[in-house]
Amino acid sequence: MKTAFQAGRRGFLKHSALTTAGLLTVPMVSLAQTRPLPTSDSIFLIGPLEGYTPRIGTLLSTMNMMRHWVIEQVKDLTQDQLDFQLDDKSNSIGAMLLHLAACERYYQLNTFNEMKWGTWNDDIKKEWDVPMNLGEEGRKQIKGHHIDYYLSRLEEVRDITKEEFAKRDDSWLMKSELFFEGQPTNNHCKWFHVCEHESNHNGQIKFIKGRLP
Repeated sequence: MKTAFQAGRRGFLKHSALTTAGLLTVPMVSLAQTRPLPTSDSIFLIGPLEGYTPRIGTLLSTMNMMRHWVIEQVKDLTQDQLDFQLDDKSNSIGAMLLHLAACERYYQLNTFNEMKWGTWNDDIKKEWDVPMNLGEEGRKQIKGHHIDYYLSRLEEVRDITKEEFAKRDDSWLMKSELFFEGQPTNNHCKWFHVCEHESNHNGQIKFIKGRLP
Protein backbone atom coordinates (compact mmCIF):
# COMPACT_ATOMS: atom_id res chain seq x y z
CA MET A 1 0.00 0.00 0.00
CA LYS A 2 1.30 3.45 -0.88
CA THR A 3 1.91 5.81 2.01
CA ALA A 4 0.28 9.25 2.19
CA PHE A 5 3.53 10.82 1.01
CA GLN A 6 3.81 8.52 -2.02
CA ALA A 7 0.22 8.82 -3.14
CA GLY A 8 0.34 12.55 -3.74
CA ARG A 9 -2.22 15.14 -2.75
CA ARG A 10 -5.28 13.16 -3.90
CA GLY A 11 -4.12 10.01 -2.18
CA PHE A 12 -3.26 11.95 0.95
CA LEU A 13 -6.76 13.40 1.19
CA LYS A 14 -8.31 9.96 0.66
CA HIS A 15 -5.94 8.45 3.21
CA SER A 16 -6.79 11.19 5.75
CA ALA A 17 -10.54 10.70 5.25
CA LEU A 18 -10.32 6.94 5.77
CA THR A 19 -8.18 7.35 8.84
CA THR A 20 -10.56 9.94 10.32
CA ALA A 21 -13.49 7.60 9.65
CA GLY A 22 -11.72 4.81 11.46
CA LEU A 23 -11.54 2.63 8.34
CA LEU A 24 -7.79 2.65 8.00
CA THR A 25 -5.09 2.29 10.63
CA VAL A 26 -1.48 3.26 9.95
CA PRO A 27 1.15 2.74 12.65
CA MET A 28 2.71 6.06 13.67
CA VAL A 29 6.20 4.68 13.21
CA SER A 30 5.62 4.08 9.48
CA LEU A 31 4.90 7.78 8.96
CA ALA A 32 8.01 8.81 10.86
CA GLN A 33 10.15 6.44 8.81
CA THR A 34 9.17 8.18 5.55
CA ARG A 35 10.75 11.43 6.70
CA PRO A 36 14.46 11.98 6.03
CA LEU A 37 16.51 13.19 8.96
CA PRO A 38 17.76 16.77 8.61
CA THR A 39 21.48 17.17 8.07
CA SER A 40 23.82 20.02 8.89
CA ASP A 41 23.53 21.39 5.34
CA SER A 42 19.72 21.39 5.35
CA ILE A 43 19.34 24.68 7.15
CA PHE A 44 15.55 24.89 6.89
CA LEU A 45 14.80 21.38 8.14
CA ILE A 46 14.10 21.62 11.85
CA GLY A 47 14.60 18.27 13.52
CA PRO A 48 17.14 15.73 14.78
CA LEU A 49 20.76 16.08 13.67
CA GLU A 50 23.30 13.31 13.29
CA GLY A 51 25.59 13.11 16.30
CA TYR A 52 23.05 14.51 18.77
CA THR A 53 20.15 13.11 20.76
CA PRO A 54 16.75 13.97 19.20
CA ARG A 55 15.73 16.97 21.29
CA ILE A 56 19.22 18.45 21.42
CA GLY A 57 19.59 18.04 17.66
CA THR A 58 16.23 19.70 17.07
CA LEU A 59 17.19 22.60 19.34
CA LEU A 60 20.54 22.99 17.58
CA SER A 61 18.90 22.91 14.14
CA THR A 62 16.69 25.81 15.25
CA MET A 63 19.72 27.73 16.48
CA ASN A 64 21.54 27.03 13.21
CA MET A 65 18.65 28.41 11.17
CA MET A 66 18.52 31.55 13.30
CA ARG A 67 22.27 32.05 12.93
CA HIS A 68 21.98 31.61 9.16
CA TRP A 69 19.49 34.47 9.01
CA VAL A 70 21.71 36.74 11.11
CA ILE A 71 24.75 36.06 8.93
CA GLU A 72 22.76 36.72 5.76
CA GLN A 73 21.86 40.14 7.18
CA VAL A 74 25.40 41.22 8.02
CA LYS A 75 27.91 39.35 5.84
CA ASP A 76 28.36 42.16 3.30
CA LEU A 77 28.42 45.13 5.69
CA THR A 78 31.44 47.44 5.74
CA GLN A 79 33.32 48.44 8.87
CA ASP A 80 31.64 51.85 8.87
CA GLN A 81 28.22 50.21 8.60
CA LEU A 82 29.03 47.82 11.44
CA ASP A 83 30.09 50.79 13.61
CA PHE A 84 27.10 52.98 12.74
CA GLN A 85 24.87 54.13 15.63
CA LEU A 86 21.47 55.70 15.19
CA ASP A 87 22.08 57.96 18.20
CA ASP A 88 24.21 58.19 21.33
CA LYS A 89 22.02 55.65 23.14
CA SER A 90 21.88 52.96 20.47
CA ASN A 91 24.10 49.94 19.86
CA SER A 92 25.92 49.33 16.61
CA ILE A 93 25.37 46.19 14.55
CA GLY A 94 28.92 45.12 15.34
CA ALA A 95 28.29 45.49 19.06
CA MET A 96 25.12 43.41 18.83
CA LEU A 97 26.95 40.63 16.99
CA LEU A 98 29.60 40.44 19.70
CA HIS A 99 26.80 40.61 22.28
CA LEU A 100 25.27 37.45 20.76
CA ALA A 101 28.58 35.65 21.16
CA ALA A 102 28.93 36.87 24.75
CA CYS A 103 25.42 35.75 25.68
CA GLU A 104 26.01 32.27 24.28
CA ARG A 105 29.38 32.05 26.06
CA TYR A 106 27.81 32.85 29.42
CA TYR A 107 25.03 30.31 28.95
CA GLN A 108 27.70 27.75 28.14
CA LEU A 109 29.38 28.42 31.48
CA ASN A 110 26.07 28.30 33.32
CA THR A 111 24.71 25.11 31.72
CA PHE A 112 27.77 23.11 30.64
CA ASN A 113 30.08 24.07 33.51
CA GLU A 114 27.20 24.38 36.01
CA MET A 115 28.46 27.74 37.24
CA LYS A 116 26.15 30.12 39.03
CA TRP A 117 25.52 33.17 36.86
CA GLY A 118 28.34 35.72 37.16
CA THR A 119 30.75 33.52 39.13
CA TRP A 120 33.20 32.99 36.24
CA ASN A 121 36.75 34.23 36.63
CA ASP A 122 38.06 37.71 35.91
CA ASP A 123 39.71 36.71 32.63
CA ILE A 124 36.36 35.63 31.23
CA LYS A 125 34.68 38.78 32.53
CA LYS A 126 37.41 40.92 30.99
CA GLU A 127 36.79 39.30 27.62
CA TRP A 128 33.01 39.16 27.64
CA ASP A 129 31.44 41.54 30.18
CA VAL A 130 31.52 44.61 27.94
CA PRO A 131 29.84 42.93 24.94
CA MET A 132 27.42 41.19 27.28
CA ASN A 133 26.32 44.39 29.02
CA LEU A 134 26.82 46.82 26.09
CA GLY A 135 25.75 50.33 27.20
CA GLU A 136 28.23 53.19 27.19
CA GLU A 137 31.31 50.97 27.47
CA GLY A 138 30.10 48.89 24.57
CA ARG A 139 29.67 52.00 22.44
CA LYS A 140 33.19 53.13 23.31
CA GLN A 141 35.04 49.86 22.92
CA ILE A 142 33.29 47.75 20.28
CA LYS A 143 34.24 49.37 16.98
CA GLY A 144 36.82 49.27 14.23
CA HIS A 145 36.39 45.61 13.30
CA HIS A 146 35.76 43.98 9.92
CA ILE A 147 32.81 41.61 9.59
CA ASP A 148 35.20 38.63 9.60
CA TYR A 149 36.10 39.45 13.19
CA TYR A 150 32.51 39.26 14.39
CA LEU A 151 31.69 36.15 12.38
CA SER A 152 34.78 34.35 13.66
CA ARG A 153 33.86 35.13 17.28
CA LEU A 154 30.33 33.84 16.72
CA GLU A 155 31.66 30.68 15.08
CA GLU A 156 34.26 30.13 17.78
CA VAL A 157 31.61 30.21 20.51
CA ARG A 158 29.09 28.16 18.53
CA ASP A 159 31.70 25.43 17.98
CA ILE A 160 31.93 25.03 21.75
CA THR A 161 28.14 24.74 21.98
CA LYS A 162 28.06 22.04 19.31
CA GLU A 163 30.86 20.09 20.95
CA GLU A 164 29.23 20.23 24.38
CA PHE A 165 25.74 19.43 23.08
CA ALA A 166 27.17 16.26 21.52
CA LYS A 167 28.34 15.08 24.95
CA ARG A 168 24.85 15.32 26.49
CA ASP A 169 21.48 13.63 26.17
CA ASP A 170 17.88 14.78 26.24
CA SER A 171 17.56 14.21 29.99
CA TRP A 172 20.19 16.93 30.46
CA LEU A 173 17.89 19.38 28.68
CA MET A 174 15.29 18.77 31.39
CA LYS A 175 17.68 19.49 34.25
CA SER A 176 16.52 22.64 36.05
CA GLU A 177 17.39 25.21 38.68
CA LEU A 178 15.81 28.39 39.98
CA PHE A 179 16.72 30.94 37.33
CA PHE A 180 14.37 33.18 35.33
CA GLU A 181 12.33 35.26 37.79
CA GLY A 182 13.39 32.85 40.55
CA GLN A 183 11.35 30.09 38.90
CA PRO A 184 12.43 26.52 38.04
CA THR A 185 14.10 26.79 34.63
CA ASN A 186 15.48 23.87 32.66
CA ASN A 187 18.42 23.84 30.27
CA HIS A 188 16.06 23.58 27.32
CA CYS A 189 14.45 26.87 28.31
CA LYS A 190 17.83 28.53 28.75
CA TRP A 191 19.02 27.50 25.31
CA PHE A 192 15.70 28.39 23.72
CA HIS A 193 16.26 31.83 25.24
CA VAL A 194 19.68 32.03 23.56
CA CYS A 195 17.92 31.41 20.23
CA GLU A 196 14.99 33.78 20.72
CA HIS A 197 17.38 36.42 22.05
CA GLU A 198 19.27 36.16 18.76
CA SER A 199 15.99 36.52 16.89
CA ASN A 200 15.26 39.71 18.84
CA HIS A 201 18.59 41.26 17.89
CA ASN A 202 18.19 40.12 14.30
CA GLY A 203 15.13 42.36 14.17
CA GLN A 204 17.15 45.26 15.57
CA ILE A 205 19.88 44.63 13.01
CA LYS A 206 17.31 44.79 10.20
CA PHE A 207 15.98 48.06 11.63
CA ILE A 208 19.43 49.66 11.72
CA LYS A 209 20.33 48.37 8.24
CA GLY A 210 17.28 50.14 6.88
CA ARG A 211 18.61 53.42 8.27
CA LEU A 212 22.26 53.23 7.28
CA PRO A 213 23.59 56.43 5.63
